[in-house]
Amino acid sequence: MKYLLALTLILNFLLVACSSPSKKIEASEPTLKTSAPTESSLCERKKNAKLLVVTTVAPLTNIVSNIAGDRVDVKGIIAEGTDSHTFLPRPTHTQTLAEADLILVNGLHLETPTVDLANSIKCKDTKVYELGNYTISQDQWIFDFSFPKEKGNPNPHLWVNTQYAMTYAKLAARFLSELDPPGQDYYETNLKNYLQRLDALDKVTREVVASIPPQNRKLLTYHDSWGYWAREYSFEVIGAIQPSSFQAPDAKDISRLTQQVKQVGVPAIFGSEVYSNGIEKQIANQAKVKTANTADDELPDAGEANAIEDQNPQHTYIGMMAANLRIIAANLGGKPELVNRLNTANVVGPTSR
Repeated sequence: MKYLLALTLILNFLLVACSSPSKKIEASEPTLKTSAPTESSLCERKKNAKLLVVTTVAPLTNIVSNIAGDRVDVKGIIAEGTDSHTFLPRPTHTQTLAEADLILVNGLHLETPTVDLANSIKCKDTKVYELGNYTISQDQWIFDFSFPKEKGNPNPHLWVNTQYAMTYAKLAARFLSELDPPGQDYYETNLKNYLQRLDALDKVTREVVASIPPQNRKLLTYHDSWGYWAREYSFEVIGAIQPSSFQAPDAKDISRLTQQVKQVGVPAIFGSEVYSNGIEKQIANQAKVKTANTADDELPDAGEANAIEDQNPQHTYIGMMAANLRIIAANLGGKPELVNRLNTANVVGPTSR
């Protein structure tokens, strides 16, 4: 019955998605009703089985993995390069969520279908935590071009702000310690080491921003994912190419943005690893500026994303942000070489050296 319910819920979501493929699920739309799961063999742990923590987007998965180390299995269910805003869990995710000992998601309405499914299928003792809701209060939410206030969904990209990534790491250590008290010292040691690297990232970010001429500290991106970063590091987000409907911009939008780029005088606009870059190239050509792609939820030099011991030292959250800093600095007149001293590797496993 438990799996039948989950499959029914997923099919309902897919029907909604197929009827409106580019429409983001809004907070005002009906969400899945959760029900208390019955006990099943999936909830009966093997005596020496490794704990399983399920996460969502790749940066969150990597942050949690740095704290969990090799003591816990961490599995992200949103594949890199996937649009996390329109992601719907598939039937193959049902067992993963059902077997989870702990589920950590971003929150701020980013993964509503996944959270609803998790609450309907998880074991009764499994906790689901939305890290973003523990990191900032509602009055600190950002509403912007891609996430207008009238639609009710705030910008959820907290992790791009390194200060918030630090909070995510602290929360991961807290929730992992609650789940696995004997591992508390291990998690706290990993947290201490990881916070040192995040602190270095924060300092380098401020140095890179300071190296960019003040008149160039402006961002026009395809998708509005840099709001919390801009607020922390004294940048101005002047617009986003993608409308809040998540559809492609029309000719009027393109014309308006082209004129805005010309008026503001920003030397470059930035695309996304998830969305086609044809439109920003069109705007850049018309405005006679450069274009480059940044990333907000795809880690560079992809390897085994869920196996921390196999990862390339660049294929990390810090590696993603280091690559972004180089791209932003190189295109806005700053000093990308300042990023070179960052250690982007994980703090545990062979790539931690």
